Amino acid sequence: MTDAYRAAGVDIDAAARAVDSYRQAVGPERDERVLQGIGGFAGCFALRGYRDAVLVASCDGVGTKVLIAAQLGRYESIGKDLVHHCINDVLCSNAEALFFLDYLAMGKLTPALATEIVKGVAHACRQNGVALLGGETAEMPDVYAETGFDLAGTLVGAVERDELVDVSQVGAGDLVIGLPSNGLHTNGYSLARAMLPVSEWGDALPGAAHPMTVGDALLAVHPCYAPCIRAMQASGARIKSMAHITGGGIFENLPRALPDHLAARLQLDRLTVPPIVQLVATAAHLHRQESYRVLNMGVGFCCVLAPQDAQRGLEAARQACERDPIEAVGGGRAEIIGEIEPRHPCGPSVIID
Repeated sequence: MTDAYRAAGVDIDAAARAVDSYRQAVGPERDERVLQGIGGFAGCFALRGYRDAVLVASCDGVGTKVLIAAQLGRYESIGKDLVHHCINDVLCSNAEALFFLDYLAMGKLTPALATEIVKGVAHACRQNGVALLGGETAEMPDVYAETGFDLAGTLVGAVERDELVDVSQVGAGDLVIGLPSNGLHTNGYSLARAMLPVSEWGDALPGAAHPMTVGDALLAVHPCYAPCIRAMQASGARIKSMAHITGGGIFENLPRALPDHLAARLQLDRLTVPPIVQLVATAAHLHRQESYRVLNMGVGFCCVLAPQDAQRGLEAARQACERDPIEAVGGGRAEIIGEIEPRHPCGPSVIID
């Protein structure tokens, strides 16, 4: 039966080897909250230390960035991208990330390649205090080409009910702090691949603060903004709402952090546009409004604070970024990028001056 299944394109033995490799990739350190993890039918996690916990979950993927990784033969960074993306999503509710499960689907399961991807997931989980609870690896011939694969994951976090972000607390006069992006993150890669030929990926990236190739910049790891946010809160600054700037750019994501009757008026030239983002926008001939809808244009994450908290929060965010620099950011730093104002009944939620 195994030989017949292998002939049909599915190698059960390879799957078993991959799971064994995952255990080694996760490492010998045992998270005491994990009661049952990799290898079982389901992961079991002990939820502790909360008075009135609200669970917050995010499920996402890294999109066509997997094709960049495959073309360059560099796989570990996309696992980190995935974990960081999901941490940032639950962070917008003020949740602490608890545990993560990954889903890896491949046209042909190669244990060494699969392990390299999972290593990135495991590294990001360890670095951010997240338990890697398990996941799924699927070999799917005909659904994917032999060298094709996709990566997705689910992260669960928790927050005390009375500490959940409540966007109704945002008011006119509040200020918006933007945290810098370091590249495309996990968005805009279909456009990037269409505009930047593979033959140019080994070229030096124009305008980079440090020597790097276009390929290096395309694979720059999606930052985790939790250290900046927790530093801001530890300073005593109260963050009223947050937005992770992903697909749809700032036009689609910042409105999620605002009540319907308010708008954000922004001066986004206060933040540095990473060279790789500028290169894609220029190659695609995006006009200004379109570029802010398609790409992050230098804004990776936004926080809304009262005016009396904004400067304190800004300094804390800058200090956090100095202690733990965002990879390849190229000189960008946190800035106050705008103000909240009443929204015109027929007007947009985000206005860029």
